[in-house]
Amino acid sequence: MRSSLAPGIKVITSFSRDSWYRGFILFLTFLFYTSYHLSRKPISVVKSQLHRNCSTVIRPPGVNITNNDTWCDWAPFDQDNYQTLFGAVDNSFLVAYAIGMFFSGIFGERLPLRYYLTVGMVLSGIFTSLFGLGYYLEIHSIWYYAFVQAMNGLVQTTGWPAVVACVGNWFGKGKRGFIMGVWNSHTSVGNILGSLIAGVFVSSAWGLSFIVPGIIIFSTGVLCFFFLVEHPDDVNCTPPQHHQQESPEQEPLLRNSSNEEIFSSPPPASANSVVVEHSEEEAEAISFCGALRIPGVVEFSLCLLFAKLVSYTFLYWLPLYIANVADFDPKSAGDMSTLFDVGGILGGIVAGLVSDYTGGRASTCCVMLIFAAPMLFLYNHVGANGVPTTIGMLLVCGALVNGPYALITTAVSADLGTHECLRGNSRALSTVTAIIDGTGSIGAALGPLLAGVISPTGWNNVFYMLISADVLACLFLSRVVYKEIRGWCGYHTRMRGFKEI
Repeated sequence: MRSSLAPGIKVITSFSRDSWYRGFILFLTFLFYTSYHLSRKPISVVKSQLHRNCSTVIRPPGVNITNNDTWCDWAPFDQDNYQTLFGAVDNSFLVAYAIGMFFSGIFGERLPLRYYLTVGMVLSGIFTSLFGLGYYLEIHSIWYYAFVQAMNGLVQTTGWPAVVACVGNWFGKGKRGFIMGVWNSHTSVGNILGSLIAGVFVSSAWGLSFIVPGIIIFSTGVLCFFFLVEHPDDVNCTPPQHHQQESPEQEPLLRNSSNEEIFSSPPPASANSVVVEHSEEEAEAISFCGALRIPGVVEFSLCLLFAKLVSYTFLYWLPLYIANVADFDPKSAGDMSTLFDVGGILGGIVAGLVSDYTGGRASTCCVMLIFAAPMLFLYNHVGANGVPTTIGMLLVCGALVNGPYALITTAVSADLGTHECLRGNSRALSTVTAIIDGTGSIGAALGPLLAGVISPTGWNNVFYMLISADVLACLFLSRVVYKEIRGWCGYHTRMRGFKEI
Protein backbone atom coordinates (compact mmCIF):
# COMPACT_ATOMS: atom_id res chain seq x y z
CA MET A 1 0.00 0.00 0.00
CA ARG A 2 1.37 3.37 -1.00
CA SER A 3 1.83 5.78 1.90
CA SER A 4 0.20 9.23 1.82
CA LEU A 5 2.27 12.34 1.24
CA ALA A 6 3.66 13.89 4.42
CA PRO A 7 1.72 16.98 5.63
CA GLY A 8 4.81 19.19 5.50
CA ILE A 9 5.54 18.19 1.91
CA LYS A 10 1.92 18.85 1.00
CA VAL A 11 2.31 22.41 2.26
CA ILE A 12 5.58 22.85 0.36
CA THR A 13 4.20 21.52 -2.93
CA SER A 14 1.02 23.60 -2.63
CA PHE A 15 3.06 26.70 -3.51
CA SER A 16 4.23 27.24 -7.07
CA ARG A 17 7.84 27.87 -8.07
CA ASP A 18 6.95 31.54 -8.64
CA SER A 19 5.53 31.80 -5.12
CA TRP A 20 8.67 30.38 -3.53
CA TYR A 21 10.87 32.83 -5.39
CA ARG A 22 8.61 35.75 -4.48
CA GLY A 23 8.65 34.76 -0.83
CA PHE A 24 12.43 34.39 -0.93
CA ILE A 25 12.89 37.87 -2.47
CA LEU A 26 10.52 39.36 0.10
CA PHE A 27 12.54 37.80 2.92
CA LEU A 28 15.89 38.90 1.48
CA THR A 29 14.88 42.51 0.91
CA PHE A 30 13.32 42.58 4.40
CA LEU A 31 16.64 41.43 5.82
CA PHE A 32 18.62 43.96 3.79
CA TYR A 33 16.68 47.02 4.87
CA THR A 34 16.45 45.80 8.45
CA SER A 35 20.25 45.97 8.50
CA TYR A 36 20.19 49.50 7.05
CA HIS A 37 17.98 50.78 9.87
CA LEU A 38 19.79 48.67 12.45
CA SER A 39 22.99 50.59 11.63
CA ARG A 40 21.27 54.02 11.89
CA LYS A 41 19.74 53.60 15.33
CA PRO A 42 22.78 53.38 17.69
CA ILE A 43 23.52 57.13 17.62
CA SER A 44 20.18 57.91 19.29
CA VAL A 45 20.92 55.45 22.12
CA VAL A 46 24.56 56.46 22.59
CA LYS A 47 23.73 60.20 22.86
CA SER A 48 22.62 59.82 26.47
CA GLN A 49 25.99 58.15 27.24
CA LEU A 50 28.12 60.77 25.50
CA HIS A 51 26.63 63.50 27.69
CA ARG A 52 25.39 62.48 31.14
CA ASN A 53 24.59 63.97 34.51
CA CYS A 54 27.97 63.14 36.07
CA SER A 55 26.81 63.96 39.60
CA THR A 56 24.76 60.75 39.55
CA VAL A 57 27.59 58.57 38.20
CA ILE A 58 29.83 56.61 40.57
CA ARG A 59 33.41 57.72 40.02
CA PRO A 60 35.86 54.85 39.37
CA PRO A 61 38.94 54.81 41.62
CA GLY A 62 42.11 56.30 40.16
CA VAL A 63 40.35 58.57 37.66
CA ASN A 64 41.70 62.13 37.44
CA ILE A 65 38.85 64.64 37.70
CA THR A 66 39.30 68.11 36.20
CA ASN A 67 35.62 69.05 36.12
CA ASN A 68 33.08 67.43 38.43
CA ASP A 69 30.21 68.29 36.08
CA THR A 70 31.64 66.79 32.87
CA TRP A 71 34.24 64.19 33.91
CA CYS A 72 32.09 61.27 32.67
CA ASP A 73 31.20 62.86 29.31
CA TRP A 74 32.88 62.18 25.98
CA ALA A 75 34.51 65.23 24.42
CA PRO A 76 33.52 67.20 22.41
CA PHE A 77 30.00 66.48 23.69
CA ASP A 78 30.94 67.58 27.22
CA GLN A 79 30.23 71.24 26.46
CA ASP A 80 27.09 73.26 27.20
CA ASN A 81 26.23 73.24 23.48
CA TYR A 82 26.13 69.43 23.35
CA GLN A 83 22.58 69.43 21.91
CA THR A 84 23.74 71.57 18.99
CA LEU A 85 26.66 69.20 18.42
CA PHE A 86 24.32 66.20 18.46
CA GLY A 87 22.14 68.02 15.94
CA ALA A 88 25.19 68.63 13.74
CA VAL A 89 26.12 64.92 13.79
CA ASP A 90 22.54 63.90 13.02
CA ASN A 91 22.26 66.36 10.16
CA SER A 92 25.57 65.36 8.65
CA PHE A 93 23.92 61.99 8.01
CA LEU A 94 20.48 63.26 7.11
CA VAL A 95 21.47 66.11 4.79
CA ALA A 96 23.87 63.84 2.90
CA TYR A 97 21.11 61.23 2.75
CA ALA A 98 18.55 63.72 1.44
CA ILE A 99 20.87 65.10 -1.25
CA GLY A 100 22.15 61.69 -2.30
CA MET A 101 18.67 60.19 -2.51
CA PHE A 102 17.68 62.33 -5.51
CA PHE A 103 20.62 60.92 -7.47
CA SER A 104 20.45 57.41 -6.06
CA GLY A 105 17.22 56.55 -7.85
CA ILE A 106 18.68 57.62 -11.19
CA PHE A 107 21.68 55.33 -10.67
CA GLY A 108 19.42 52.56 -9.39
CA GLU A 109 17.46 52.53 -12.67
CA ARG A 110 20.65 52.18 -14.72
CA LEU A 111 22.90 49.89 -12.63
CA PRO A 112 22.39 46.24 -11.62
CA LEU A 113 20.50 46.30 -8.31
CA ARG A 114 22.49 43.40 -6.88
CA TYR A 115 25.83 45.19 -7.27
CA TYR A 116 24.34 48.53 -6.23
CA LEU A 117 22.92 47.14 -2.98
CA THR A 118 26.03 45.09 -2.22
CA VAL A 119 28.39 48.06 -2.52
CA GLY A 120 26.02 50.25 -0.48
CA MET A 121 25.75 47.80 2.43
CA VAL A 122 29.47 46.99 2.52
CA LEU A 123 30.42 50.68 2.58
CA SER A 124 27.74 51.42 5.17
CA GLY A 125 29.17 48.70 7.40
CA ILE A 126 32.62 50.27 7.12
CA PHE A 127 31.48 53.81 7.97
CA THR A 128 29.22 52.65 10.82
CA SER A 129 32.18 50.81 12.34
CA LEU A 130 34.45 53.83 11.87
CA PHE A 131 32.15 55.87 14.13
CA GLY A 132 32.53 53.25 16.87
CA LEU A 133 36.31 53.12 16.39
CA GLY A 134 36.38 56.72 17.63
CA TYR A 135 35.89 55.27 21.11
CA TYR A 136 38.90 52.95 20.93
CA LEU A 137 41.13 55.45 19.13
CA GLU A 138 40.03 58.19 21.58
CA ILE A 139 39.01 60.61 18.85
CA HIS A 140 37.43 63.79 20.21
CA SER A 141 36.96 65.84 17.03
CA ILE A 142 33.43 66.78 16.04
CA TRP A 143 34.62 66.94 12.43
CA TYR A 144 35.56 63.26 12.46
CA TYR A 145 32.14 62.12 13.66
CA ALA A 146 30.33 64.53 11.33
CA PHE A 147 32.37 63.35 8.31
CA VAL A 148 31.82 59.66 9.05
CA GLN A 149 28.08 60.22 9.47
CA ALA A 150 27.90 62.24 6.23
CA MET A 151 29.63 59.49 4.25
CA ASN A 152 27.39 56.88 5.87
CA GLY A 153 24.31 58.90 4.91
CA LEU A 154 25.51 59.12 1.33
CA VAL A 155 26.10 55.38 0.87
CA GLN A 156 22.87 54.45 2.66
CA THR A 157 20.88 56.11 -0.13
CA THR A 158 21.55 52.96 -2.14
CA GLY A 159 19.14 51.00 0.03
CA TRP A 160 15.58 52.24 -0.25
CA PRO A 161 15.18 52.86 -4.01
CA ALA A 162 16.89 49.55 -4.77
CA VAL A 163 14.85 47.33 -2.41
CA VAL A 164 11.53 48.94 -3.41
CA ALA A 165 12.43 48.56 -7.10
CA CYS A 166 13.32 44.91 -6.53
CA VAL A 167 10.06 44.19 -4.70
CA GLY A 168 8.15 46.10 -7.37
CA ASN A 169 9.78 43.95 -10.06
CA TRP A 170 8.44 40.81 -8.37
CA PHE A 171 5.03 41.80 -7.02
CA GLY A 172 1.87 43.06 -8.68
CA LYS A 173 -0.64 45.49 -7.30
CA GLY A 174 -3.12 43.11 -5.66
CA LYS A 175 -3.00 43.30 -1.84
CA ARG A 176 0.15 45.41 -2.18
CA GLY A 177 -0.76 47.60 0.79
CA PHE A 178 -1.02 44.66 3.21
CA ILE A 179 2.03 42.79 1.91
CA MET A 180 4.16 45.92 1.91
CA GLY A 181 2.75 46.97 5.27
CA VAL A 182 4.05 43.72 6.75
CA TRP A 183 7.27 43.94 4.71
CA ASN A 184 7.87 47.55 5.76
CA SER A 185 8.09 46.45 9.38
CA HIS A 186 11.79 46.01 8.57
CA THR A 187 12.15 49.71 9.43
CA SER A 188 10.82 49.22 12.94
CA VAL A 189 12.47 45.81 13.39
CA GLY A 190 15.80 47.39 12.43
CA ASN A 191 15.24 50.26 14.87
CA ILE A 192 14.34 47.82 17.65
CA LEU A 193 17.34 45.55 17.04
CA GLY A 194 19.62 48.58 16.69
CA SER A 195 18.40 49.93 20.03
CA LEU A 196 18.78 46.58 21.79
CA ILE A 197 22.25 45.91 20.39
CA ALA A 198 23.42 49.42 21.20
CA GLY A 199 21.90 49.14 24.67
CA VAL A 200 23.97 46.05 25.45
CA PHE A 201 27.26 47.94 25.02
CA VAL A 202 26.32 51.59 25.63
CA SER A 203 27.28 51.70 29.31
CA SER A 204 30.49 49.64 29.07
CA ALA A 205 32.05 50.32 25.66
CA TRP A 206 29.83 52.45 23.42
CA GLY A 207 32.11 51.88 20.43
CA LEU A 208 30.73 48.35 20.10
CA SER A 209 27.25 49.86 19.78
CA PHE A 210 28.37 50.90 16.27
CA ILE A 211 30.90 48.21 15.38
CA VAL A 212 28.52 45.26 15.88
CA PRO A 213 25.75 46.78 13.66
CA GLY A 214 28.47 47.67 11.14
CA ILE A 215 29.57 44.04 10.94
CA ILE A 216 25.94 42.94 10.53
CA ILE A 217 25.16 45.23 7.57
CA PHE A 218 28.53 44.35 5.97
CA SER A 219 27.56 40.67 6.19
CA THR A 220 24.13 41.25 4.63
CA GLY A 221 25.88 43.00 1.76
CA VAL A 222 27.85 39.83 1.08
CA LEU A 223 24.59 37.86 1.29
CA CYS A 224 23.02 40.19 -1.28
CA PHE A 225 25.85 39.57 -3.74
CA PHE A 226 25.37 35.81 -3.64
CA PHE A 227 21.57 35.47 -3.52
CA LEU A 228 19.58 38.48 -4.81
CA VAL A 229 17.55 37.94 -8.01
CA GLU A 230 16.53 41.27 -9.55
CA HIS A 231 13.89 40.23 -12.09
CA PRO A 232 11.54 37.24 -12.40
CA ASP A 233 12.78 36.75 -15.97
CA ASP A 234 16.27 36.00 -14.65
CA VAL A 235 15.05 32.68 -13.20
CA ASN A 236 12.26 32.02 -15.70
CA CYS A 237 9.48 33.12 -13.36
CA THR A 238 6.31 34.89 -14.46
CA PRO A 239 6.49 38.70 -14.24
CA PRO A 240 3.71 40.38 -12.21
CA GLN A 241 0.77 42.37 -13.53
CA HIS A 242 1.12 45.91 -12.22
CA HIS A 243 -2.30 47.24 -13.17
CA GLN A 244 -5.58 46.30 -14.74
CA GLN A 245 -6.14 46.73 -18.43
CA GLU A 246 -8.28 49.83 -18.30
CA SER A 247 -8.21 53.22 -19.96
CA PRO A 248 -6.85 56.07 -17.86
CA GLU A 249 -10.16 57.94 -17.78
CA GLN A 250 -11.78 55.01 -15.99
CA GLU A 251 -8.98 54.44 -13.49
CA PRO A 252 -9.20 56.37 -10.19
CA LEU A 253 -5.89 57.61 -8.82
CA LEU A 254 -4.01 54.84 -7.02
CA ARG A 255 -6.93 52.41 -7.00
CA ASN A 256 -6.07 48.85 -6.00
CA SER A 257 -6.97 45.88 -8.15
CA SER A 258 -8.06 43.78 -5.21
CA ASN A 259 -8.93 40.76 -7.33
CA GLU A 260 -5.29 39.97 -8.11
CA GLU A 261 -3.47 37.89 -5.55
CA ILE A 262 0.01 39.10 -4.69
CA PHE A 263 1.61 35.69 -5.13
CA SER A 264 -0.34 34.62 -8.19
CA SER A 265 0.75 34.79 -11.81
CA PRO A 266 -1.05 37.34 -14.01
CA PRO A 267 -3.62 36.15 -16.54
CA PRO A 268 -2.59 36.19 -20.18
CA ALA A 269 -3.20 39.50 -21.93
CA SER A 270 -6.00 39.55 -24.46
CA ALA A 271 -5.57 40.75 -27.98
CA ASN A 272 -7.86 43.71 -27.26
CA SER A 273 -5.93 45.00 -24.26
CA VAL A 274 -5.66 48.77 -24.16
CA VAL A 275 -2.31 48.86 -22.39
CA VAL A 276 0.59 47.24 -24.16
CA GLU A 277 3.35 45.88 -21.93
CA HIS A 278 6.78 46.77 -23.23
CA SER A 279 9.73 44.51 -22.78
CA GLU A 280 12.55 45.56 -20.49
CA GLU A 281 14.79 46.14 -23.49
CA GLU A 282 12.26 48.47 -25.17
CA ALA A 283 11.54 50.53 -22.08
CA GLU A 284 13.79 53.44 -21.24
CA ALA A 285 14.45 54.64 -17.71
CA ILE A 286 12.20 57.60 -16.93
CA SER A 287 13.65 61.09 -16.48
CA PHE A 288 13.47 63.06 -13.24
CA CYS A 289 10.97 65.56 -14.70
CA GLY A 290 8.97 62.73 -16.25
CA ALA A 291 8.63 61.09 -12.85
CA LEU A 292 7.40 64.35 -11.34
CA ARG A 293 4.59 64.44 -13.92
CA ILE A 294 3.12 61.16 -12.67
CA PRO A 295 -0.15 62.07 -10.91
CA GLY A 296 0.29 62.06 -7.12
CA VAL A 297 4.10 62.08 -6.95
CA VAL A 298 4.40 65.75 -5.91
CA GLU A 299 1.57 65.57 -3.35
CA PHE A 300 2.80 62.41 -1.65
CA SER A 301 6.40 63.68 -1.69
CA LEU A 302 5.47 66.88 0.16
CA CYS A 303 3.28 64.94 2.59
CA LEU A 304 6.16 62.58 3.33
CA LEU A 305 8.47 65.55 3.96
CA PHE A 306 6.47 66.46 7.06
CA ALA A 307 5.52 62.90 8.04
CA LYS A 308 9.17 61.87 7.99
CA LEU A 309 10.12 65.01 9.92
CA VAL A 310 8.00 63.73 12.80
CA SER A 311 9.17 60.12 12.52
CA TYR A 312 12.89 60.92 12.40
CA THR A 313 12.66 63.40 15.25
CA PHE A 314 11.41 60.51 17.37
CA LEU A 315 14.06 58.21 15.90
CA TYR A 316 16.95 60.46 16.94
CA TRP A 317 15.62 62.20 20.06
CA LEU A 318 13.13 59.86 21.76
CA PRO A 319 15.67 57.99 23.96
CA LEU A 320 17.11 61.31 25.17
CA TYR A 321 13.61 62.70 25.78
CA ILE A 322 12.64 59.63 27.82
CA ALA A 323 15.90 59.79 29.79
CA ASN A 324 15.41 63.51 30.59
CA VAL A 325 11.68 63.60 31.26
CA ALA A 326 11.03 60.17 32.79
CA ASP A 327 14.44 59.83 34.52
CA PHE A 328 15.45 56.53 32.89
CA ASP A 329 19.09 55.45 32.60
CA PRO A 330 20.52 55.33 29.03
CA LYS A 331 19.93 51.60 28.52
CA SER A 332 16.38 51.66 29.89
CA ALA A 333 15.53 54.75 27.83
CA GLY A 334 16.81 53.02 24.68
CA ASP A 335 14.82 49.88 25.46
CA MET A 336 11.67 51.88 26.20
CA SER A 337 11.98 53.79 22.91
CA THR A 338 11.62 50.53 20.98
CA LEU A 339 7.91 50.52 21.87
CA PHE A 340 7.45 53.43 19.47
CA ASP A 341 8.76 51.17 16.70
CA VAL A 342 6.57 48.27 17.83
CA GLY A 343 3.61 50.61 17.40
CA GLY A 344 5.03 51.55 13.99
CA ILE A 345 4.88 47.91 12.86
CA LEU A 346 1.20 47.67 13.80
CA GLY A 347 0.46 51.05 12.21
CA GLY A 348 2.09 50.08 8.91
CA ILE A 349 0.11 46.83 8.70
CA VAL A 350 -3.19 48.50 9.60
CA ALA A 351 -2.58 51.30 7.08
CA GLY A 352 -1.86 48.74 4.35
CA LEU A 353 -4.95 46.67 5.14
CA VAL A 354 -7.29 49.66 5.27
CA SER A 355 -5.91 51.18 2.07
CA ASP A 356 -6.26 47.83 0.26
CA TYR A 357 -9.86 47.47 1.38
CA THR A 358 -10.92 51.06 0.63
CA GLY A 359 -8.62 51.73 -2.33
CA GLY A 360 -7.77 55.07 -0.70
CA ARG A 361 -4.06 55.38 0.03
CA ALA A 362 -4.21 59.16 0.58
CA SER A 363 -7.39 59.03 2.67
CA THR A 364 -5.88 56.38 4.95
CA CYS A 365 -2.75 58.48 5.48
CA CYS A 366 -4.77 61.63 6.11
CA VAL A 367 -7.03 60.04 8.76
CA MET A 368 -4.03 58.60 10.65
CA LEU A 369 -2.22 61.95 10.56
CA ILE A 370 -5.32 63.74 11.88
CA PHE A 371 -5.47 61.39 14.88
CA ALA A 372 -1.70 61.60 15.40
CA ALA A 373 -1.72 65.34 16.19
CA PRO A 374 -3.83 65.18 19.41
CA MET A 375 -2.07 61.96 20.49
CA LEU A 376 1.31 63.72 20.32
CA PHE A 377 -0.12 66.50 22.48
CA LEU A 378 -1.37 63.97 25.04
CA TYR A 379 1.92 62.06 25.08
CA ASN A 380 3.85 65.21 25.90
CA HIS A 381 1.56 65.99 28.84
CA VAL A 382 0.77 62.56 30.33
CA GLY A 383 3.35 60.26 28.75
CA ALA A 384 5.67 60.35 31.75
CA ASN A 385 2.92 59.59 34.32
CA GLY A 386 4.01 56.05 35.13
CA VAL A 387 5.40 53.19 33.10
CA PRO A 388 2.02 51.77 31.90
CA THR A 389 1.00 55.18 30.54
CA THR A 390 4.37 55.61 28.82
CA ILE A 391 4.08 52.18 27.19
CA GLY A 392 0.52 52.80 25.96
CA MET A 393 1.23 56.26 24.58
CA LEU A 394 4.40 55.13 22.79
CA LEU A 395 2.55 52.28 21.08
CA VAL A 396 -0.34 54.48 19.93
CA CYS A 397 1.87 57.39 18.81
CA GLY A 398 4.21 54.99 16.99
CA ALA A 399 1.29 53.47 15.07
CA LEU A 400 -0.23 56.81 14.05
CA VAL A 401 3.07 58.50 13.16
CA ASN A 402 4.74 55.62 11.30
CA GLY A 403 1.62 54.22 9.61
CA PRO A 404 1.33 56.95 6.93
CA TYR A 405 5.13 57.11 6.56
CA ALA A 406 5.27 53.35 5.95
CA LEU A 407 2.38 53.38 3.48
CA ILE A 408 3.79 56.23 1.37
CA THR A 409 7.31 54.87 1.15
CA THR A 410 6.17 51.37 0.15
CA ALA A 411 2.78 50.74 -1.46
CA VAL A 412 2.25 54.30 -2.69
CA SER A 413 5.77 54.50 -4.17
CA ALA A 414 5.30 51.15 -5.90
CA ASP A 415 1.85 52.17 -7.16
CA LEU A 416 3.18 55.39 -8.64
CA GLY A 417 6.30 53.73 -10.04
CA THR A 418 4.08 51.31 -12.00
CA HIS A 419 1.31 53.80 -12.73
CA GLU A 420 -1.02 53.23 -15.70
CA CYS A 421 0.27 56.35 -17.44
CA LEU A 422 3.68 54.66 -17.87
CA ARG A 423 2.15 52.11 -20.26
CA GLY A 424 4.00 49.09 -18.98
CA ASN A 425 7.38 50.76 -18.44
CA SER A 426 8.36 49.53 -14.96
CA ARG A 427 11.75 51.25 -15.06
CA ALA A 428 10.43 54.23 -13.11
CA LEU A 429 10.33 52.50 -9.74
CA SER A 430 13.73 53.59 -8.43
CA THR A 431 13.38 57.16 -9.69
CA VAL A 432 9.87 57.64 -8.27
CA THR A 433 10.85 56.03 -4.98
CA ALA A 434 13.95 58.22 -4.75
CA ILE A 435 11.96 61.41 -5.43
CA ILE A 436 9.38 60.58 -2.77
CA ASP A 437 11.86 59.35 -0.16
CA GLY A 438 14.40 62.04 -1.06
CA THR A 439 11.83 64.78 -0.44
CA GLY A 440 10.86 63.03 2.77
CA SER A 441 14.52 62.93 3.76
CA ILE A 442 14.61 66.73 3.68
CA GLY A 443 12.04 66.57 6.48
CA ALA A 444 14.07 63.85 8.17
CA ALA A 445 17.03 66.24 8.21
CA LEU A 446 15.00 69.23 9.38
CA GLY A 447 13.22 67.44 12.23
CA PRO A 448 16.24 66.48 14.38
CA LEU A 449 17.90 69.83 13.55
CA LEU A 450 14.86 71.79 14.73
CA ALA A 451 14.57 69.56 17.78
CA GLY A 452 18.18 70.34 18.70
CA VAL A 453 17.56 74.07 18.33
CA ILE A 454 14.16 74.13 20.06
CA SER A 455 14.72 71.62 22.89
CA PRO A 456 16.74 74.05 25.08
CA THR A 457 13.58 76.20 25.21
CA GLY A 458 11.55 73.25 26.48
CA TRP A 459 10.22 69.94 25.16
CA ASN A 460 6.71 71.44 24.87
CA ASN A 461 7.89 73.57 21.96
CA VAL A 462 9.38 70.51 20.24
CA PHE A 463 6.00 68.76 20.37
CA TYR A 464 4.21 71.86 19.05
CA MET A 465 6.59 71.75 16.08
CA LEU A 466 5.78 68.06 15.50
CA ILE A 467 2.02 68.69 15.69
CA SER A 468 2.32 71.53 13.16
CA ALA A 469 4.22 69.22 10.81
CA ASP A 470 1.42 66.62 11.04
CA VAL A 471 -1.18 69.23 10.11
CA LEU A 472 0.87 70.37 7.10
CA ALA A 473 1.26 66.77 5.94
CA CYS A 474 -2.54 66.45 5.89
CA LEU A 475 -2.96 69.68 3.93
CA PHE A 476 -0.61 68.57 1.17
CA LEU A 477 -2.65 65.40 0.69
CA SER A 478 -6.00 67.19 0.58
CA ARG A 479 -6.20 67.37 -3.24
CA VAL A 480 -5.50 63.64 -3.65
CA VAL A 481 -8.01 62.81 -0.89
CA TYR A 482 -10.60 64.92 -2.73
CA LYS A 483 -9.92 62.93 -5.93
CA GLU A 484 -10.29 59.63 -4.09
CA ILE A 485 -13.60 60.69 -2.56
CA ARG A 486 -14.87 61.78 -5.99
CA GLY A 487 -13.80 58.40 -7.36
CA TRP A 488 -15.81 56.61 -4.67
CA CYS A 489 -18.83 58.77 -5.58
CA GLY A 490 -18.55 57.80 -9.25
CA TYR A 491 -16.76 60.85 -10.63
CA HIS A 492 -13.62 60.25 -12.72
CA THR A 493 -11.03 62.70 -13.96
CA ARG A 494 -8.63 62.45 -16.86
CA MET A 495 -5.03 61.97 -15.80
CA ARG A 496 -3.05 65.18 -16.15
CA GLY A 497 0.35 65.50 -17.69
CA PHE A 498 0.17 62.50 -20.09
CA LYS A 499 -1.32 62.24 -23.56
CA GLU A 500 -3.41 59.36 -24.79
CA ILE A 501 -1.54 56.62 -26.60
